[in-house]
Parts: sequence; structure tokens; C-alpha cells
Amino acid sequence: MKLTGYIGTYTKGDSKGIYSFTLDTEKKTLGDVKVAAELENPTYVTISENNENLYAVVREGDSGGVASYSIKDGLLKRINSQVRDGAPPCHVSVDKKNTNILSASYHHGTIESYLLKDGNIQPPISTIPFKGSGPNKDRQDNAHTHFSGFTPDEKYAVAVDLGCDKVATFLVNDGVLTEACTVLVKAGSGPRHITFHPNGKYAYVMTELSNEVITLSYNPENGILTELQYISTIPNDFTENNQGSAIHISSDGRFIYAGNRGHNSIALFRVNKENGELTFIEHTSTEGNWPRDFVLDPTENFLIATNQESSNVVLYERDTESGKLTLLQSDVTVPDPVCVKFLNKASH
Repeated sequence: MKLTGYIGTYTKGDSKGIYSFTLDTEKKTLGDVKVAAELENPTYVTISENNENLYAVVREGDSGGVASYSIKDGLLKRINSQVRDGAPPCHVSVDKKNTNILSASYHHGTIESYLLKDGNIQPPISTIPFKGSGPNKDRQDNAHTHFSGFTPDEKYAVAVDLGCDKVATFLVNDGVLTEACTVLVKAGSGPRHITFHPNGKYAYVMTELSNEVITLSYNPENGILTELQYISTIPNDFTENNQGSAIHISSDGRFIYAGNRGHNSIALFRVNKENGELTFIEHTSTEGNWPRDFVLDPTENFLIATNQESSNVVLYERDTESGKLTLLQSDVTVPDPVCVKFLNKASH
């Protein structure tokens, strides 16, 4: 079986934009890397559940925003974009019905909601500003929203702000966002990304500044999040610079994976099915520098990681019983890779 994936990049060097690749699950190899779309700084991408559209953050001159592409036979064709003055967002996500996308802007400290019509992005319908700061003077001078996505039932949007240590939920009504709950997490932790347990009862936040996973309980009735646990993603004796990156959970809800930029590893945790709390299992080297993102493939027998500073993509085989990773390939070159996503259904 051959699975198609896409990689968003920084285009400050040799990169042309979004790259596609193929994972051969029988040969256990990554290959067929090629430019799928030329655009500036598509650092984060997301794919609609029906595999008909890819959405990317984009820079257009002095403006930034989100761009839409149609996907056909693996090829990307530009549909449209919505941009505004200033830096582009750092994150984009789409709902399961392919009717609403959310973006998060690190530089503006906002999240934005856009409705979709046949893959066309409409002008933003809600713009929510975050306010505040944190104790880290270099990184927390203002709000720096780093993630916006949907809760499992998509009744709420969820946003994570690194600059003011906040995690917030918003009721979604035809793209209009209304605040439901805001949690102020540990000062200086710098929350970056969030993932939800498949059972809808727990959420896990990766922090960039304190290098921890925060376990929260989640109430789908009212959108309220409550802190349960903090657990480190790096060894106690590691004293060099590290910045937490991506966090993902296996679809059976048994394992959490968290990326470490600096320690250059992926931390593996076991999830307690009774209370949602995490137990550390092991670190796996990312065989490169600055692992910005990673993804489980649709079969979840493999994991692919992107090392931004060493411009290599790494393939691991994943033991679905233990959660552990075994290195298969680390020599796949993609310039300045950031985000990696797969098409949601296998193509043979």
C-alpha cells in the first residue's frame, strides 16, 4: 500500500513550498518527494477529511493568511486565499464537514474563523484577540496564539496561547466563536499545541517553554477544561536549550507522543485509561536537528518526523502494542520542513 503525505516548509532557503511524498507500507520506505505547490512559507497545512482540499498558512508579500487547494491524484491546485496585513498565521485546522477553518496567529495574538464554500475560503467571520503576558520576557511580552482547532465533537473551538499561558474554548455556531472557558495554566509554561483523547474526556497540551505535557479533563457539555497533571518531556539532567513542539495521540488513546527541539527526541507516554494521566516510557532520537512536527500514518504502524534545521524527514516503525518506535530511514531530504500530514484514506 502506498500512502500520500504533504510537508509544509519555510521557504527562506531552498524550499519552494509544499512537498508531497509517498510511504510504501510494504517496503517500509519513504520516497517520491516532489514539489506539490509553490507558495511562500506554508509552515502549517491541514487536509479535509474527504481528502478534497488542503489548507495552508501563506505569506503573500507583506500580508499573511490562509490558502486553499484542491487535491486530485495527489496534485494540488490553488483555489483562493484570504490574507491581511502583517505576518501569516502559524496554524490552521479544518472541521470534519469541510465547512469551517480556524487559524492561529502567533504575531497578532488572535484566532480567526472562516467559512468554506466548495473549498473557497470566505472572509473571516470571527476574530478573537487574546490578551496578557507571562514571566518569560523574551517570549511572553504579549499574547502569542499558537494553535486553534476543534474539540472531538466540534461543538467547540479550542485555542492555545504561548504568550499569556492560556488555553481557551469557544462555542462554534456557523463559524461564529463565543468564549466558553479560559484556563490559565502554569506561569511561564508557554502552551503550544493541544490534542484530545478519543474518548473526549481528556486533553493534552504540549508546552514550549517548560517542556511539559499538561493533562486536562474536558467536559464536552460546557467546554470546561481542568488541570490534572504536569509531566516533563525531557530528562531531568538535560540543561541545554529545548523547546517543546508537536503532540499527538494514538487513535486507541493508549499513547501520547511529544516532540523535543534541542533534545531532538520524541517522548513516549502511556495513558492511564482510568484517569487520563501519563507515565513516561522512553525517548527516541529524531536523527536530526529541531524536530518541528511528526505524524502517525493512517495505519498507525509508522511515524514520520520532520527535522527543520537539518532538513531531513525520518521514518519509524511503530509497535502498536508497546507504542515504541524503531528507526527505519533518516536520509529523506526536504528543505526546512515544518508540518507533515497524510491524506486520510489509503490509495493503492
